[in-house]
Amino acid sequence: MGKQLPLQGEKTVVDHITTGLTKVAAALRSQAWEGGSVRKLTPTQGQILVLLAERATKAIRLNDVASELCLTAATASDAVMTLVEKKLVKKERSPDDQRVLVLTLTAAGRREAQQTAGWTEVVRAGVRSLTTEEQAVFLRGLTKVMYSLQEQGVISVARMCVGCTYFQAYAHMDSARPHHCGFVNKPMGDGQLRLECSDFIPGSQPDQARRSQEFLRGGEGH
Repeated sequence: MGKQLPLQGEKTVVDHITTGLTKVAAALRSQAWEGGSVRKLTPTQGQILVLLAERATKAIRLNDVASELCLTAATASDAVMTLVEKKLVKKERSPDDQRVLVLTLTAAGRREAQQTAGWTEVVRAGVRSLTTEEQAVFLRGLTKVMYSLQEQGVISVARMCVGCTYFQAYAHMDSARPHHCGFVNKPMGDGQLRLECSDFIPGSQPDQARRSQEFLRGGEGH
């Protein structure tokens, strides 16, 4: 009788998933360094360019950059200063408050941000290998993980469906599209969840907690 292979060894499924996410993060970091060395950008500088490109219609201040990317104020300041020196980012007075400095991309910075966004293509290719159903399950799982990190204070408040005043989890009986987005007034499925949405508006703290818990419970009681 042949030997049986251990199913998990001494590690749990949680351990294996955590290991996998760590390897994905390492792959992204490696790609960022490789791409950045060609373009003379550090991964942090590249992240800032992409953030400013994604929030082009919003006023972004230095402390917003630090908060969004989980950087210290000093690290964010040094990286932005370098990008300003490279003429990829410029500091301007906010039209709403002349006392406030906001960060915007220059034309060269916008072009650089497009190139920088390509650093994630290796991971995109891996995600595209999943079926539509697997992508929806994966996205739902990532939403839960990010919400947990947010609750622990590890990351800043993410502009995702969970916690948005427009989002209603399990508002419909349709298993394919059980949720509802009040902004577009349409039902939505797990595959349509957003982890970054420009239309995000946080609900009040009690309301946000209630909506989040409804999603995390998986619609129990519906």
